[in-house]
Amino acid sequence: MQEYQRSGVDYSVLDEVKRSAIERAAATSGLLAGGGAREVPGSRGAAAYVIEVGPLTLALTTEGLGTKSVIAEQWYDLTGESRFFDVAVDAVAAIVNDVVSVGANPLVVTAYFATGNAAWYTGKYKSLQLLAGWQHACEQSGAAWGGGESPALPGMLTGAGIELGGSALALVPSGRAPVLGTEVAPGDRIVVLPSSGLHTNGSSLARRVAAELPQGWRTTLPSGRDLGAALLDPSVLYPAFVRALLASEVIPRFLNPITGHGLLKMMRSTARVRYVIDRLPPIPEVLQFLVDRTAMDPAEAYATFNMGFGFVAVVAEPDADRTVAIARAAGYPAFVAGEVVAGETSVSVPSLAVEFTGSQLTIS
Repeated sequence: MQEYQRSGVDYSVLDEVKRSAIERAAATSGLLAGGGAREVPGSRGAAAYVIEVGPLTLALTTEGLGTKSVIAEQWYDLTGESRFFDVAVDAVAAIVNDVVSVGANPLVVTAYFATGNAAWYTGKYKSLQLLAGWQHACEQSGAAWGGGESPALPGMLTGAGIELGGSALALVPSGRAPVLGTEVAPGDRIVVLPSSGLHTNGSSLARRVAAELPQGWRTTLPSGRDLGAALLDPSVLYPAFVRALLASEVIPRFLNPITGHGLLKMMRSTARVRYVIDRLPPIPEVLQFLVDRTAMDPAEAYATFNMGFGFVAVVAEPDADRTVAIARAAGYPAFVAGEVVAGETSVSVPSLAVEFTGSQLTIS
């Protein structure tokens, strides 16, 4: 992912830190027993951490928006249009789309808003939109906004921007087991729910591209939209899909949002199988523009951006059409994109001559 590295995001470094953090964190697992809880094996390194407390199975995760808020800030300065409602939705989506991926329904979301100067909040058009967007995203996710923290950090963050992040607590429904991907098997089908655009991954690369364009954020896309406006389209919130799926008779084998690492994230589970993708979602216009401007080949593009893949559900073959129907009834376009076959861990997209191997994703 050379283009992303040129933008200051090197996953080889970040993933090494994640692996070390997981090792250190695992050394503390025994402390749960003091509170009458236990860790669910296999949940370390998953999209959310899962514990059992008495009869309850709970999932927890912490996520951040990244630098998309910088795009919103620069777009506001350029146009006077606040898109902070949308980036608040993005931030909540980054959190809840992870926590639902272990088969849990969000209960509580907390917020972390950090600025370099508390004066950021005097821009009421921005701050009120931010709060409204956060509330809206929580409501759409079926989760209470449980509070949070809003530090001012002069000398650490610039006064012109805001960093957004937060955490979620979710509940695995009674009678359900956490979805950790360990049950994925040859013959399973891959159901895809498309993305709406950039979502929350690739903003640093997008900012670099915009900085190199004569018209910057005002660069016109083929549809006539401005680049900056298109990049700020909010992420899709997937909790309603997962909630409906968990309320059905379908037993999902694997659930995962396609964010950082793109299609490599298909290999997040420990199952040793090949994921073969024979049908691709439409590529959002703004992502195709970024790929064309950076001259990425398909392998780099699909390992950097979501390229239209928003969320993936792997289910048994008899449940594939039912899963698509559940998604559509909940308001999400969905389709069967491929199948799982026997073989070494990999993701294959034959139509693009793209093959990702398990060694390319080593988060845990």
